[in-house]
Amino acid sequence: MSDVLAQLSEVLEQRKTASPDSSYVASLHAKGLNKILEKVGEESVETIIAAKDAKLSGDNKDVIYETADLWFHSLVMLSHLGEKPDVVLNELARRFDLSGLEEKASRGGN
Repeated sequence: MSDVLAQLSEVLEQRKTASPDSSYVASLHAKGLNKILEKVGEESVETIIAAKDAKLSGDNKDVIYETADLWFHSLVMLSHLGEKPDVVLNELARRFDLSGLEEKASRGGN
C-alpha cells in the first residue's frame, strides 16, 4: 500500500515544477496554498456526503471515489508544504501502540 503513496509522491513532486498549463497539480501549486486548501475542504465535504449516502444505499463506490480525491488533494497540500506522505505514515505508526484516548491526551485533549 505504501508503494502507491511513494509512487504518487514522486509524481506530485515532478509535477510541482511542471507548466501549470500542462498539469493539474502544477496549476494548483501555481494558484497557491489557499486554492489547495479550498480543494481539500471541497473534497472533505464531498466525502462526508458520499459516506452519508453510502450508509443509506449500501453502495460504497462514491465514498471510495471521493476519499481518493480527498487523499490526493491532501497529498498535494503536504507536497506544497514540503512534506511527503512518509511523515503521515510515521505519525500513524507512532500512534499504533497508543489507545485513541492516550493519543488525544498527549495532544492536550484537543
